[in-house]
Amino acid sequence: MYLFDTDALSQILKKNPSVPFIRKIASLTPEVQFTTTITVGELVYGAYKSSRPEFFIGRLEELVWPNIHILSFDESAAKIYGKLRAEMERKGTPLAEPDLRIVSIALCHGLTVITGNMRHFSKVPELAVENWMHES
Repeated sequence: MYLFDTDALSQILKKNPSVPFIRKIASLTPEVQFTTTITVGELVYGAYKSSRPEFFIGRLEELVWPNIHILSFDESAAKIYGKLRAEMERKGTPLAEPDLRIVSIALCHGLTVITGNMRHFSKVPELAVENWMHES
């Protein structure tokens, strides 16, 4: 099962999205597709910051939200977050706040993160992460 971060789901909104990504996500049933409330917030923020907010909100409503389960940052994820944040700070490899929350939710639910930002997420060795933006 897969958790799509903001970078991955934003492909759906692009004029020229990653063909390998679109091909792979289209082959999946909605039952295995997840994202987070953090990503929802980032995508909506990006839509409203754009020159065509109604268009992008419409695309999210039509193409993304009906086909994906949205997971919240709950108590279980918060406990993982606290431990992970302390460990990463101790090692000198802190992660940006939104990414750390996404990682915590993924670990809590045993999901593989799909992203184009491997550099960020690869800092967490116990996290399963894949980049579908290019042919493998």
